[in-house]
Amino acid sequence: MRLKLLGLAAAVALLAACSSDQDAAGTGSVTGATSATAPTTNAGAVRPGTRQDFEVNVGDRVFFGFDQYDLSPEARSTLDRQAQWLNQYRAVTIQVEGHADERGTREYNLALGERRANAVKNYLVARGVDPNRVGVISYGKERPAVLGSNEAAWAQNRRGVTVVQ
Repeated sequence: MRLKLLGLAAAVALLAACSSDQDAAGTGSVTGATSATAPTTNAGAVRPGTRQDFEVNVGDRVFFGFDQYDLSPEARSTLDRQAQWLNQYRAVTIQVEGHADERGTREYNLALGERRANAVKNYLVARGVDPNRVGVISYGKERPAVLGSNEAAWAQNRRGVTVVQ
């Protein structure tokens, strides 16, 4: 079942990478870390205000400790960059996904994922992002980023992901 879900997620990601993004309102770009494998336009650069711009130049995820939903200094730094970008591109809406590792019951992890997503949303709202632009959803342990039953996999699955709509 997990293999089917992982395969489906990979296919969706591949199709999403091939689709064209709609331009967001605003111009300019936010500087940040770049990737050698960043999606590019014909000009060879990521278009400002797009989902790819957000993922590559800002960062779309933060990580949490075991059974935690408080934000680490690293998470706050990433969320500060996200808030800056979102305040620049005010027409963009997002959904914050809360995730948990495989340990614990389904119900417990759904609740923990929701607390994580709300922690991200509340931080962004406190930094000036309109709360009407931010949706939250919890996937609990149902959508792992990394398969495996070890600390390395669990650490990557305890996350909040900001998805540009």
